[in-house]
Amino acid sequence: MVASKSDTYVSPEDYLATEKVNPIEHEYRHGKIYTKAGKSKPHVIIMGNISLLLKNHLRGSGCIPYMADMKVREDTSNFFGSGE
Repeated sequence: MVASKSDTYVSPEDYLATEKVNPIEHEYRHGKIYTKAGKSKPHVIIMGNISLLLKNHLRGSGCIPYMADMKVREDTSNFFGSGE
């Protein structure tokens, strides 16, 4: 859920530098920064269950599932997010 957004363009490098010191989690999409809302108890439980299932399924494959708080960049859409 998007709580708020910035209307000025921000470069990916500036976004990443700011995120290192910012205690509030954001997403980056096409030069705009969006503040993410907090997670609910059901959301956290579901993510934990999915992470456990993925970890068991991927065991021995060399792949690592991340449950939360991992910034990923999807190059084709200029998006940074936490993977949710």
